Amino acid sequence: MARIRTKIVLDADVVIHFMKGDCFTLLFDIFPDYQYMMLDIVYDELSKNARTKLFIDNIVQYFPDQLKMIKFNPTGNQMREYAHLLRSFGKGESACMIYCLANQDVLGSSNLRDIKEYCIANCITYLTTLDFLYYAFIRSKMTKEQCDEFMKKVTEKGSNLPILDITKYCCTVEI
Repeated sequence: MARIRTKIVLDADVVIHFMKGDCFTLLFDIFPDYQYMMLDIVYDELSKNARTKLFIDNIVQYFPDQLKMIKFNPTGNQMREYAHLLRSFGKGESACMIYCLANQDVLGSSNLRDIKEYCIANCITYLTTLDFLYYAFIRSKMTKEQCDEFMKKVTEKGSNLPILDITKYCCTVEI
């Protein structure tokens, strides 16, 4: 009998950060016991950039066990809650939160302004880009220098990260 794995549902910002930091495939090594998922709504958002779309398509094609694509198809109360969230948040964040709430999965998103309050109120575990880096660091998947270089690359390519030294980060998520 196959073991059911907890899923990490990736939102666009975490994917973009790890692509900018040239470490996307490292994500799968940080939590190897988890199944990484991407909702079709998030994929559609990311596919607006042809290079990003090609990158994700290649990951799914060549590493099918690493990243699973899933159709977001809410019904009933999930659809009502999704419509409610769309009034304040983006499609991807809203879909990911609803999916994780319904399936007790982990949300991978750094858009704390949009997700934090809802996730806390609904007991949804979430990991930010820095949380992933923190675990990569403490699990010896990356050195301090590699983490700091990652953060530097990501910020130089236009994304904001609150710190640039992994040893100064205090992760509050335990998984």
